[in-house]
Amino acid sequence: MLRVTFLGTGGSLPTPERNPSAIMVNREGELMLFDCGEGTQQQMMRAKTGMKALSSIFITHFHADHILGIPGLIQTMSFHGRTEPLKIYGPHWVHEFAKILSALGYYKLRFEIDAIDLNPGDIIKRDEYSIMALKTEHSIPSLGYALIENERIGKFNRQKAIDLGVQPGPLFSKLHRGESVEVDGKLIHSKDVVGDGRPGRKIVYTGDTRPCKAILEASKDADLLIHDSTLASDQQEWAIESMHSTAQEAAALAKEANVLRLVLTHISSRYSDDASQLFEEAKDIFEKVVVAEDMMELDIPYKDKK
Repeated sequence: MLRVTFLGTGGSLPTPERNPSAIMVNREGELMLFDCGEGTQQQMMRAKTGMKALSSIFITHFHADHILGIPGLIQTMSFHGRTEPLKIYGPHWVHEFAKILSALGYYKLRFEIDAIDLNPGDIIKRDEYSIMALKTEHSIPSLGYALIENERIGKFNRQKAIDLGVQPGPLFSKLHRGESVEVDGKLIHSKDVVGDGRPGRKIVYTGDTRPCKAILEASKDADLLIHDSTLASDQQEWAIESMHSTAQEAAALAKEANVLRLVLTHISSRYSDDASQLFEEAKDIFEKVVVAEDMMELDIPYKDKK
């Protein structure tokens, strides 16, 4: 499973239709939260994402609409008996932020918060995937993130293995793991029965940013790009001044990067009732686009080939 749940899709201010920024990624049961605007814990309850399996929070920057949900969330998890440490990643100042979180309210957390400073280019390596911090261009220090799965083992050709004299069972597993096996004095190599490696999946989340080189490079052939699309093209000057992106700019970057799908998010409250202008402007440039809505879910399938 690789599922993305959009808990908050609004820009700067909450509206009746949109909460501030918060995106949950469920990868094989592990939960990762990217930004955590106010009200995120209630959105998690509505979406039934769960909280117990939340391993990490990734902060793009320290504007209030991206972090105000964290104090309530961590106190709720503590109240529910969490004891496992929670990792919070973000730009410089994340250590100070973690200290403030621990001191808020007359309540002692039952678990530790591990704060980890990230610089652009830093990579967090996990067993089957990694997360890269990306340089973005906003009005304060900010990061984007790319979740990149490791390459998968190629497909196992069962019939070919049998034709070579390998009987179904433990030798199949050895061959699929890349080991060679001997059958009746004949050495059979993994490459004889296992196809080329298959790509994992890639999700890129920009946070708040102008279109920029690092996001473009990280998004090459991504399965999903979630891009700041705060404004329509008639607000281009304000987008530049406030260091956000227009829907057109996000679509142009998605097209150049050859992504499979583009989701427009961080939608300004001026489009709270109708975001069709953003959608139409983006769709004129890039076909596979959707405007994020709160509670929207996307499942990311594997690509069959490179």
